[in-house]
Amino acid sequence: MTGTLMRAETLEAGATVARLVARNTAALTALGERLRATPPDVVVTCARGSSDHAAMYGKYLIETLIGVPVASAAPSVVSLFDAPVTTRRALCIAISQSGRSPDLLATVEAHAKAGADVVALVNDETSPLAEMADTLLALSAGPERSVAATKSCIAAMAGLAALVAAWSGDAALAEAVKALPEQLERAVALDWSAGVEPLAEAKQMFVIGRGYGFGVAQECALKLKETCQLQAEPFSAAEVRHGPMAIVGEGFPVLALATSDAAGDDVMAVAETFAGRGATVLSAHAGDARANLPALDAHSAVQPILMLASFYGLAEALSRRRGLDPDTPPHLAKVTRTL
Repeated sequence: MTGTLMRAETLEAGATVARLVARNTAALTALGERLRATPPDVVVTCARGSSDHAAMYGKYLIETLIGVPVASAAPSVVSLFDAPVTTRRALCIAISQSGRSPDLLATVEAHAKAGADVVALVNDETSPLAEMADTLLALSAGPERSVAATKSCIAAMAGLAALVAAWSGDAALAEAVKALPEQLERAVALDWSAGVEPLAEAKQMFVIGRGYGFGVAQECALKLKETCQLQAEPFSAAEVRHGPMAIVGEGFPVLALATSDAAGDDVMAVAETFAGRGATVLSAHAGDARANLPALDAHSAVQPILMLASFYGLAEALSRRRGLDPDTPPHLAKVTRTL
């Protein structure tokens, strides 16, 4: 353990998810029954930053395991443009650490007034967001003092996986969520230090994911910007082929996060293409000998959460290697109140 808040809070991920599952069992069961009895026609997510990356992860879970389309709300539609919202048979999922950002609250309120059922995944249970929710799923992360969110982001993703398991009745996913606390304890202990020196002097890079792993690729890219001052850009393994890959050549750094499914196979295919051009490729894929970062074998839907827990250790170590303090990135505050 290094003594930084970011590392200490990453190490709490397993305990955090254990509390989340235990505290929200009854609420999740009731919510799952209600959603099966009266399914929404659409799901709208409302979040920013790391919470929005968790929402992207939830989008893939809902669309692949339930089949209901998921759209991300643009908070400025309500907060800046004061545009009306019309929602019929909609589920609004709001995700936030603080539950206090004005634009998020305005958006959720607009959807609620239009008839949407509101589910809030929030860490501050005394927040306005928690109070306006029809169903509150407490992230149960406790105080998070590092500016870079770690355990609360993992909790949000785990909460969404638990929500989808309760809604779909998918027994395999439910078991995977149940196993997450113990697996997270193992994931945070995995050694991703092989990525430190290759990225020590990097100025830009790509983070590649697809499917369940795309939201985590977005989160990893944000953390590399936030804690390491490294211009990391996230791409789907499909989208990167539409133009961005033109800049990948000799020595260009790439982090590839591959799940054990067809989406992960495509991520590894792109990684091999980049490696063939001389790019510096760091890859995680459970059981794949081509990967040079360790990953745990698990249900493919929760593998990205485990990879994220391991990645946070790399980001923290890389930040220190680059002479930075991961707990206090310049120009940033823990709570961002956007209008």
